[in-house]
Amino acid sequence: MCVLQGGVAFRRCPLRLKKPATTLVIRSSDIKSLTCSGRQTSQPTKSNQLLPKMALTIDTKVKLNSGWDIPQLGFGVYQTPPSETSRCVSEAIKAGYAHIDSAAYYNNEAACAQAIRSFSREKIFFTTKIMPYTLGFESVRSQIDRMLNETGLGYLDLVLIHAPYGGSAKRKESWKALVEAVEAGKVRSIGVSNYGVAHLDELETHIAELEEERGGKGKGGVISVGQWEIHPWCPRDDIVEWCNKRNIAVEAYCPLVQGNRWGEPIVKKLAEKHGKSEAQILIRWSLQRGLIPLPKSVTPERIVANAQVYDFELTDEDMKSLDTGVYEHVSWDPTTAPLED
Repeated sequence: MCVLQGGVAFRRCPLRLKKPATTLVIRSSDIKSLTCSGRQTSQPTKSNQLLPKMALTIDTKVKLNSGWDIPQLGFGVYQTPPSETSRCVSEAIKAGYAHIDSAAYYNNEAACAQAIRSFSREKIFFTTKIMPYTLGFESVRSQIDRMLNETGLGYLDLVLIHAPYGGSAKRKESWKALVEAVEAGKVRSIGVSNYGVAHLDELETHIAELEEERGGKGKGGVISVGQWEIHPWCPRDDIVEWCNKRNIAVEAYCPLVQGNRWGEPIVKKLAEKHGKSEAQILIRWSLQRGLIPLPKSVTPERIVANAQVYDFELTDEDMKSLDTGVYEHVSWDPTTAPLED
């Protein structure tokens, strides 16, 4: 199994790719642009050392600030009907995904868990998120208890604050509730979603305040993961840079741009060049940027195909051609919300 310290993990590959002989541990801040052969395609790391040779596989993992590992390829279930969710998650796990991303807002946590429990719980990484517009200490604490009761998973691998809405005091209270959930063994890792840089800076202040209030270093918790809409037309370089400097793993939802960019000339050209689908090109782009993509589908063939992205690599030129220079999100964008909201 290949381990990247700072945010990502993979599982069995449907193509039966051979696993690396050794385990590699690096920091997510050092993940620049990895190729299938394992070469570092950008500049050397901060220690001026090239990354060791490695190959991205469906078993690749990232080491989080919490100390736990997360699979780099995730499977998303946003807008997947609860009646379809268990089937889709089961098919994803059979295809090799070991990371399922849900949320209270999706109303399919229990269905995800139903599928996970039919496999090996310890081998499946499960993420959920606090309901938007419901921040507050008691609210978050009760939501975590509900999540545990409804899923029956015993613990939650990762819980994110889904959006920053609620104001500074509520954000701090909510983070404190997550920290206490980790200390109680209910949750393993915590993080945020859709925070802008201003919200992230504020969170660092809150963590320092909680350390002072709760008795010292570490008592304010650690940010392990951040999740945002990220793809070539919304790369969020400022947020990614902020996270990389702090070894925070970055997850990318809407990595396929909700299908709105199918037929885009450059993506179509790369798909033809590599003999891959446009979806596979976009997923591979995320992986080589060190992101944790969360593709979703309810179609069995596409679920499998979206995981078959480890037998080719995008060149430096390919990657540069996907630098669009635009900021066009296809989902909501709470990152721009004022701190008082």
